[in-house]
Amino acid sequence: MNRIDATHDRASPGRPSFAKGYAAVFSTIVIWSMPSLFQYYLIRYYDPWAQNFYRYSVAFLAIAPFALFYFRRGAKIDIRAIGLCLIPCIPNVIHQVTQVVALFYVGPGVYAIFTRSSVIFTALLALALFPEERPVIRQWQFQLGTLLGLIGAFGVIWFQAGNSAEQRHIAWPGVFIAFTATFCWALYGIFVKRPSAQLGPIRSFTLISFITSALLLPLTLLFGKIATPLQVGTQVNLILIVSAVSCITLAHVLYYIAIHEIGVALAQTLQLLCPVGAMALSAWIFHERLTHAQLWSAAILLLGAFLAMRTKPAVATETAENI
Repeated sequence: MNRIDATHDRASPGRPSFAKGYAAVFSTIVIWSMPSLFQYYLIRYYDPWAQNFYRYSVAFLAIAPFALFYFRRGAKIDIRAIGLCLIPCIPNVIHQVTQVVALFYVGPGVYAIFTRSSVIFTALLALALFPEERPVIRQWQFQLGTLLGLIGAFGVIWFQAGNSAEQRHIAWPGVFIAFTATFCWALYGIFVKRPSAQLGPIRSFTLISFITSALLLPLTLLFGKIATPLQVGTQVNLILIVSAVSCITLAHVLYYIAIHEIGVALAQTLQLLCPVGAMALSAWIFHERLTHAQLWSAAILLLGAFLAMRTKPAVATETAENI
């Protein structure tokens, strides 16, 4: 692209900004190295239902002031907007609960690696649903990268030792729960593209965080302990608030910007880098250690991430209104 074209791109607000997209996605990589660590700490005090209900409620309260600012400028929320945001909320609720349950079977570092296998599901779903993603998915670096990422992620969780001495591998229920969480995250990444594009990151996440909290409330009343915040210490509740504001509110808004600017498939693939930080932090805080087989699998995963990063988004990406 020559200088004139680059200047024209910057002057055209309706066209994607790859620099903005990459800045947003790398910010989410840093932030999303930490969620499994926060969740692993909180499962000692909060059940999966209550933990996610309160984290998303705090996330909604954190984004609400920014949403009010948009409403004062004339932005509106109608039934159509609520319907758009309801669809991604369903897999999001399933993902949030199952990822916490998965931490009863594996450590936060191992789960952070395994969940990166969502890229293969995202790629297939994006290929089927979004024509503008196909130029990226058809590149051999992207295909090989996602394949290696899936192989590496599976190896990391398969070579995880079970809870008992007789178990050489993780129990199958743990594999199924982790797989469910990963697949639902891929669905969420696909379904959230339309509302984030049409409503913008602030309004879309305001609705999604509110709807997700509303869906989690009856589940918490039925299966969880709604009074947990009153039964734990101030430090625990403060950690929950910090995890909600950083890992949900801030990261989701940045992620919405990323998938709008560079596409779902590439934004998801670059998330393969998150386990690097998660593994280092988990080893330092929780003394989690990986076996040699898991380390080799992690190396394969990171190689896949490197190859996927070599792909470039299509220049002619459709605007939000045409998705």
